[in-house]
Amino acid sequence: MTLAIVLVVAAVIALILILRGAVSSSVQVSADATLAPQIQPIDVEAFRNLADSAEDDYLRRRLPASELRRVRRARLRALAVYVQVAARNAAVLVSVGQSALNSDDSPTAAAARELISDALQLRRNAVFALIRIYVALAWPNAGFVAAPVLDGYRHLHGSAMRLGRLQNPSIPVRISFS
Repeated sequence: MTLAIVLVVAAVIALILILRGAVSSSVQVSADATLAPQIQPIDVEAFRNLADSAEDDYLRRRLPASELRRVRRARLRALAVYVQVAARNAAVLVSVGQSALNSDDSPTAAAARELISDALQLRRNAVFALIRIYVALAWPNAGFVAAPVLDGYRHLHGSAMRLGRLQNPSIPVRISFS
């Protein structure tokens, strides 16, 4: 019974820390800073591999329980890093979209609104994915789902590319690589 209470308290504290970090992280970037260097490209194939439940099932069938827990925790920590980088990139892209909202060109303003919407949705999904990842770290047999972040990141990449082409066709916006 006391173990259950300790785990619930730890989960609540982790949730509070994650939400505080998500809310307090700055979305605003100074006007004179260039935003392109702030975006960290993500290896989508590695991200997909870590988030793949079929890969997790394969490891579950092939590894002994103690080894599986060790490998799974390492994979979850790596997955958490990918989710955090995706959330940071989304914050930068919100700033990019906000600066493009005032454009006189209506397709550019529409692309900026779509980019902002996609980036904010990705940030929200990232918070929930991090909660699930940290729960899975505490309970190694619990399932984890980061697929909404991965799918959202791919969609965000498309939105960023569209806005980048509308604003400056000669400079590509790249937030992932395969």
